[in-house]
Amino acid sequence: MTASILIVEDEMLVALEMESILQERGYHIVGIAADLQGAMAYADGSIDLALVDLNLRDGLTGPEIGKRLASEHKAGVLFVTANPRILGKGIAGTIGVLTKPTDEASLSSAVAFALQRRQGREAEAPPSLKCFG
Repeated sequence: MTASILIVEDEMLVALEMESILQERGYHIVGIAADLQGAMAYADGSIDLALVDLNLRDGLTGPEIGKRLASEHKAGVLFVTANPRILGKGIAGTIGVLTKPTDEASLSSAVAFALQRRQGREAEAPPSLKCFG
């Protein structure tokens, strides 16, 4: 079974590049959302992993989106941002943060790690990923 991934990113070119990279690796992209309302519209329990930017079209709503997807919808959450310091030591229930700009290999390895961790399997975090907790 292929993993279902939600991309929460307001820069459309960045979102489309992430979508392309992940689809090439066999992942199912359930959608791309640019704000809190859009992200919550996809939150139906079928998301395995959400890749969430912090500063979105509606402001600094990424942390709230990540928190809600993790706690209310049991999705794995990986933040992807140019401003990782905003997250401090992290947000409860989320996996970690990947700093933008990122490359294909870093994104792919971070997603693979996050999905393995979500399934309770042992995995070594890639160097490009800062894990929480």
